[in-house]
Amino acid sequence: MNIISHFKDRGKAVTITYSLVFALIAYLAFTTLNSAVQVTMPEENDECMMCHDDKDLKGTRKGKNISMYVNPNHVLGSVHAEVKCVDCHTDLAGVELPHEDDLKPATCGKCHTKQQKDFDMSFHGVALKKGDPLAPNCQYCHGSHQIVDAKHEKSPVQPLKIPFMCGKCHQEGAPVQMSRNIPQSHILENYSESIHGEGLFKRGLVVTATCVSCHTAHAILPHTDKRSSIARNNIAATCSQCHARIEDVHKKIIDGELWEKEAHTLPACVDCHQPHKVRKSFYDVGLAKAECLNCHQDKNIKASKGGRSLHVDISKLDHSVHSDLACSKCHIEVRPSKIRSCETITTKVNCGSCHDKVNDNYMQSSHGKLFLSGESDAPTCVTCHNDHEVLPKINPMSKTFAINIPNLCSECHQDGHQAAVRMEDKVQHLTETYSESIHGQGLKSGRLKVTANCSDCHSAHMEANHENPVSSTHKDNISTTCGKCHWGIQTQFDKSIHSPMVSKSEDDLPNCNTCHVAHSVVDPSKDEFRLSMLNTCGKCHEKITHLYFDTYHGKASLLGSGKAAKCQDCHSAHMILPTSHANSTLSRDNIVETCAKCHPAANKGFTRYLTHATHHDPEKYPLLFITFWGMTILLLGTFLVSWLHTLLWLPKSLKMRKEMMVLKAAGHSGKRVRRFTPLNRILHVTMILCFLTLAATGMMLKFSYAWWAQFSVKLIGGVEVTGFFHRFAAIVLFGVFFTHIFDLIFNKRKEFSSWKEMLLGSDSLLPNKKDWEDFIGSMKWFFNKGPRPQYGRWTYWEKFDYFAVFWGIFVIGSTGLMLWIPEFFTKFMSGQFINVATIIHSDEALLAAGFIFTIHFFNTHFRPEKFPMDTVIFSGSYDVEEFKFDRPAEYEKLVEEGKLEELYVDAPTPTQKKVHSIFGWAALLTGLLIVFLIIYSIISINF
Repeated sequence: MNIISHFKDRGKAVTITYSLVFALIAYLAFTTLNSAVQVTMPEENDECMMCHDDKDLKGTRKGKNISMYVNPNHVLGSVHAEVKCVDCHTDLAGVELPHEDDLKPATCGKCHTKQQKDFDMSFHGVALKKGDPLAPNCQYCHGSHQIVDAKHEKSPVQPLKIPFMCGKCHQEGAPVQMSRNIPQSHILENYSESIHGEGLFKRGLVVTATCVSCHTAHAILPHTDKRSSIARNNIAATCSQCHARIEDVHKKIIDGELWEKEAHTLPACVDCHQPHKVRKSFYDVGLAKAECLNCHQDKNIKASKGGRSLHVDISKLDHSVHSDLACSKCHIEVRPSKIRSCETITTKVNCGSCHDKVNDNYMQSSHGKLFLSGESDAPTCVTCHNDHEVLPKINPMSKTFAINIPNLCSECHQDGHQAAVRMEDKVQHLTETYSESIHGQGLKSGRLKVTANCSDCHSAHMEANHENPVSSTHKDNISTTCGKCHWGIQTQFDKSIHSPMVSKSEDDLPNCNTCHVAHSVVDPSKDEFRLSMLNTCGKCHEKITHLYFDTYHGKASLLGSGKAAKCQDCHSAHMILPTSHANSTLSRDNIVETCAKCHPAANKGFTRYLTHATHHDPEKYPLLFITFWGMTILLLGTFLVSWLHTLLWLPKSLKMRKEMMVLKAAGHSGKRVRRFTPLNRILHVTMILCFLTLAATGMMLKFSYAWWAQFSVKLIGGVEVTGFFHRFAAIVLFGVFFTHIFDLIFNKRKEFSSWKEMLLGSDSLLPNKKDWEDFIGSMKWFFNKGPRPQYGRWTYWEKFDYFAVFWGIFVIGSTGLMLWIPEFFTKFMSGQFINVATIIHSDEALLAAGFIFTIHFFNTHFRPEKFPMDTVIFSGSYDVEEFKFDRPAEYEKLVEEGKLEELYVDAPTPTQKKVHSIFGWAALLTGLLIVFLIIYSIISINF
């Protein structure tokens, strides 16, 4: 054993020893403390418990054999734990044990004097004194030995248990309810359905009113007893224990103090607010509804001034929520002392008398302010709720039923109506845009009454301008308003960087309305909404959005693709967090899962793709900067050299045109020489079709901001269809490439004796010494320093065009594959190379299209001596005179070798010439149109 391991083992032993010692000390301290605070019974009670601790102990009471067992734990856990037995069982004081049976009931009043006095005067106490066997005593409600605090969960008089305690006697079917004259029925059932019962049972509010809150706990008396807490003179004071703002609530009618001082002249609380759910008023309420209807049910009754109808349709009144209310509850100015009680009415009904809170809200609302300003068309209570036929909002016939609310509001807010005219400069077409929104469609088409309507967002009574801080649609309140239905979304939003609870930004933060646009809320899964979010996010994140449109996702979105990833797909819709946050969808732990929503095979390398990178920032993105400028130099350099070559060639070409015209005027022998095989021609035509497809569809994506690109993609069938054609053409072009390679190998055996002859011979497509000599000779010819070179089978510019195709297939093809299946390539390379591939693929494609449609078209067709078109690639042959003039070196070689006649072929028929011409012109014009659109797009975006 070495010294290090020795001390390690020794350290473990010491640690274990100290742990055991500390555990023992802690145990001893706990047991000592526990014994110190333990509640014990008085010593005198030990003598009682010597017998009553026996579970089998029996005794007699009123001739009945009952258990006399007392659970000591119950006693110790009660509020009487330290009280002597004889303090309650007073008739045992000084009595030797064992005592006799049939003791008197325990005396509670010795300590609880006030409660005993109240109980004795109550009808419970009176009934008990009379010997009523159903009368409750103290033990009936509080128990005997296990008496705990009223707030204790085991207490039978805990607030939540009070209704059940009282219900033991007062529920339907109980002996008391069946055998005693109690004016109420279904008390417990009705209470459970009342607002107080709902607060207690459904919401667990122990502060809500229970039986004892109104009737008191011990001094329970009938309402006819003046001492009762529910007597007319006392009911206001009883209700005011909880409803302390009675004078504020009823201030529109009368001073609240009068309910206490002059209760006999005013309605009692229970006249309007039934104590139990369906209780009838048992006080004299004065004027009866029937007396009013004696006159007002007459259809011809009218006001003496103005002739306004005063008819009340009793059938509508019977369906109203106010059907049980006397007319005088609303028309408070009636005087029963008058012969015509209503002649004293001078003002309209004030609904705020009962609906005080609603009235306060209304007065703060836009509607209320219009009313206060005296506007005659201001909506009032009866506008929405009617006058006498006031129906609950859950009634489908009610104006305020969820499905009916838009129609109700449109009575004023529909275009051309009073509210719409008043708000015309602020908002237009409210009802129309709402009806087309996802909320409106849910209400109109799905008849979903749970969908959001006008009052859900603007509130029912306190609708106010969104700039008003009290408005439910104010920027500080809108998330809470929407969260009433979209609770989960609100929870997410409150945690996001856009939430004022998280962000410390002083700028205006986005809210629900920013993205979802108030009345025209669109289904967020629709392309219309997904595409609109780019502009919405771009209003604040302009720079990032600009960079987004440089990516495939952004370009596809500009072309109308709803499927392409948008801001919300990566950053989430509502719980947007910094990428450094652990819960962010773009955090290190979550980003793969986020990308996998669209790219199921996404991996860590894939997530290193730079989504908002720019090749204009050499410090932050040096690799992209170098790639972009490398490709730019290659593109500009190629165009510069090629166009310079073309400009130098043009004067000589114009001179050659004249010579060619003289040659044609001299006549033709009719003999034609084969230049291309049928396979060469088929492959070239196929390549033309593929290249035009690739160029057209590719440029639509590259210049996605241009109107012509967006129009073309829409015409084709969308981004996905355009992408299909692009990839299909690429696959076919790959096939053309590999078929040509196979053909070269096959022809080697047929035309060449060896690989050396094929690769290095005079007819080889590889650059050789003669090509350099021809290039130098061409330069001298251009500057009149020498004759035109004797070109052979393949010229140096044809070889350049030929190998440009190889270069393009390799560069554009390989980068295109990387962009097509990035998940595969990022398994062994960083996602940043996808950004590199994007730059190379785009710029190389632009180079290829520009070169083919300008330089190649000139070299092949637009040279004056060939203008307007050289169809040799389509026919496969040309006149022997043209052959001799155009390629003298090859002509002489074939003559010397005696092979010229072997190449003679038949001339194309007139139909074939017409087909060749039509196809050639279609391809030329298409290519020139693409070049024009490329130049137009570049100029339009930069100038």
